[in-house]
Amino acid sequence: MKPIIGLTTFKEVKDTWIYNNVSYNYVNSVLLAGGIPIMIPILKDNEDIDRYLDIVDGLIFTGGEDVAPLLYGENPIKEVTFICSDRDNMELNLFKRAYEKGIPIFGVCRGLQLINVALGGTLYQDINSQIKDSLGHSVDMAGDELYHSMKVEKDSKLYEVFQREMVDINSFHHQSVKDLGKDLKISAYSTDGIVEAFESTNDKFIMAVQFHPEALIPRHMEFINLFKYFITKCNDKRK
Repeated sequence: MKPIIGLTTFKEVKDTWIYNNVSYNYVNSVLLAGGIPIMIPILKDNEDIDRYLDIVDGLIFTGGEDVAPLLYGENPIKEVTFICSDRDNMELNLFKRAYEKGIPIFGVCRGLQLINVALGGTLYQDINSQIKDSLGHSVDMAGDELYHSMKVEKDSKLYEVFQREMVDINSFHHQSVKDLGKDLKISAYSTDGIVEAFESTNDKFIMAVQFHPEALIPRHMEFINLFKYFITKCNDKRK
């Protein structure tokens, strides 16, 4: 039986209509990797959240807007212009409850940042204004374009996936990990020292990446292996 994978969503307002959406790239990636995706709307009731957690075998925290700096004890700088407190609050609650239950978790871009904050870490609010000599990370180009490289640590889940130390990736983020959260270790850096991936060091399964593998898959199929690896862990946990 295929594992059920929950995907977090973002709130989108168009005219007078409000939507909870997620990129189809995530849906397609889960399907290609052998899972069944379900979208989790932005919820407020803990019983509703727990009902979803009764159903899913794994969770993917997807990309999107900035995590509010107030959540890690800072006021926003002027480069922070797009947040959603409803999403922040719901996903922090969802993460906490899933983490306690031992549900496998995979974070992508904002998802990585949300996980880091949930575990007590902090973020650089804007890479280029706060980190000296940083390179390009937030670019306006097609999602399936490889933009810069990252160095993968050999003793990491990410190395198990790619089986090499240098991997070229895309990049669509202006924030990044500053102080690492509890029970996490860094598994990949960009050449200017920005954290590109981390994983858990305890008995919980967490893997998170700062880039967008789901957008690369149409042209660079090797990135489906991240989703296959995650779904294998979800199957193992279910057994």
